[in-house]
Amino acid sequence: MDRILEVNDLHVHFSTYGGTVQAVRGVSFHLNRGETLAIVGESGCGKSVTSNAIMGLIPSPSGKIVNGSILFKGEDLTKFPEKKMRTIRGVDISMIFQDPMTALNPTLTIGTQLMEGLIQHKKVSAKEAEKRAIEMMELVGIPNPKERLKHYPHQFSGGMRQRIVIAIALICEPELLIADEPTTALDVTIQAQILELFGEIQEKTGVSIILITHDLGVVAKIADRIAVMYAGKIIETGTKRDIFYRPQHPYTKGLLHSVPRLDERGELEPIDGTPPDLFSPPIGCPFTARCPLAMEVCNKVYPATSSLSETHQVNCWLQDERAKQLLAAAASK
Repeated sequence: MDRILEVNDLHVHFSTYGGTVQAVRGVSFHLNRGETLAIVGESGCGKSVTSNAIMGLIPSPSGKIVNGSILFKGEDLTKFPEKKMRTIRGVDISMIFQDPMTALNPTLTIGTQLMEGLIQHKKVSAKEAEKRAIEMMELVGIPNPKERLKHYPHQFSGGMRQRIVIAIALICEPELLIADEPTTALDVTIQAQILELFGEIQEKTGVSIILITHDLGVVAKIADRIAVMYAGKIIETGTKRDIFYRPQHPYTKGLLHSVPRLDERGELEPIDGTPPDLFSPPIGCPFTARCPLAMEVCNKVYPATSSLSETHQVNCWLQDERAKQLLAAAASK
């Protein structure tokens, strides 16, 4: 398949008074055209930092991409100067940020904010920009769009503000859309509507989507593939079926067991312990301290990637052939 994005061995560090935070530590993944990839994991695992790195939004000088490449349509975005990145943001790559209220300017009308990107990047007239803004508002399901262009963000509900943020991200027809926790602040009914909207938009426009979330319910609805992230590393990737029905990493299993299900009774099973300190991350598997199946080697060496199928990969010593042989030998004694 045609890959629109390929991230290879990405490392992002932040310098603080307390030391250097290794927020992203060797992340690699790819995204095909027209595909939805979900990056999931608990807060602080590096999901948003990864998406900001793709957008060229790592704050300088405290933050820095220290290694790796981000290939967008074959070109390495990490080599681009800021001036060139400004021509890409919002045009080729757009981002939906977590909180729609803070993403919108309360002092400007919705119409002004929708048309701004078109006028700046596409150099269209105000009349053409207004026509396109009305079309986008119709696409995301805003009623009476012509009248609503004159309104301000506070005159919209939370769900409608999120739809406006999506419209702003899509108005310049980007090829890649990054959605960072797009349903976090919304109630369940509105979440379902927004997720359906993503599916409809992808079908109509063919946009490729990276969905950043900790909500596995969201992932189950719209993702084609899933990358599970922990302590700055991607530890398991696979199709939706691979991750939900054949999870292999103990952390992935823990995430799935901590989600309420209608077809099962009983209490949820939380993952004991806390994530490692990224000022001084462990050299081995970062989940070792919380893993009920950890072995001595897990603390000392980071596991290599084990390919379980063409679509399913995991970084876990339990799936490494060398560890399997040792365990089998021990069991036979």
